[in-house]
Amino acid sequence: MRLLVTGGAGFIGSNYINWHLGKYPADEIVCLDKLTYAANMAALADVVKLNNFTFIQGDICDEQFVEMCFAQYKFDAVINFAAESHVDTSIISPAIFTKTNVEGTGVLLDACVKFAVERFHQISTDEVYGDKPLDYDWRGFTEESPLQPSSPYAASKAAADLLCLAYARTYGLYVTISRSSNNYGKWQHTEKLLPKIISLAEHGQKVPVYGSGLNKRDWLYVLDHCVAVDKIIRHGKAGHIYNVAAGTEMSNLTFIKLVLKILAKDENAIEFRAGHDLRYPMDCEKIKNELDWTPQYAFKEALDETVAWYRSRMK
Repeated sequence: MRLLVTGGAGFIGSNYINWHLGKYPADEIVCLDKLTYAANMAALADVVKLNNFTFIQGDICDEQFVEMCFAQYKFDAVINFAAESHVDTSIISPAIFTKTNVEGTGVLLDACVKFAVERFHQISTDEVYGDKPLDYDWRGFTEESPLQPSSPYAASKAAADLLCLAYARTYGLYVTISRSSNNYGKWQHTEKLLPKIISLAEHGQKVPVYGSGLNKRDWLYVLDHCVAVDKIIRHGKAGHIYNVAAGTEMSNLTFIKLVLKILAKDENAIEFRAGHDLRYPMDCEKIKNELDWTPQYAFKEALDETVAWYRSRMK
């Protein structure tokens, strides 16, 4: 299989490339990345020397450039990790998110149709569903739940999802979508919660908690996410969406306190600020039943290992 992985120098994309080439050494991966601030080529250091890996710097919004890549490499499948993903930035500069997340996805879909690519997989987010009250005790969002995004970021991802599904129906493109909960693991940008907690705490600064800190998130280890994506692109049904979460929902305050405990830092480092969405509970029975996916990494062990990795890079 020859794969195009867009956004492959980012957090989840780079983890996926490393994981995939470790598991399927006969496959070929072409990584297309614009190398924005959130990218890190160091995350691809172990694969850049491989004969079955190619890195190309470029923008998924550049139609001519994208078509040139498709014509040259003749991909069997495309996995689109490329996205602007910082919620706070989307509130300040929403147009950037529409451009990359919606228009860029459209350029990739057009190229897939034009060059008869067999499969296109879109990496989405649980945030497209909107949020639920903290005391919500019914089942979480299913793949059929209505889209009610709260931020320009979430709205741009929801729009991209709808565009993907439209291409599946209109052009018969084999499209699948995964919507995951909060990921954690190596190589995440410091704007994200876990590395931000570690960096601030290690430098003796205050760790921000939004709202009361009771906002809940479900934490998914990035390598579990990689396995889910692989199962979907190989066995997922055309035109289908798959929720991916680990069932490790906890309040932000609990999560931050847990990380501070691992770091042996005092809880007095916590500082409260204005709030974010409350909860994104998801029902993941579909991917478990249809594709036999369940998280394989124990939360506390994976978190300990991740925290240790970030600390070692700060020394």
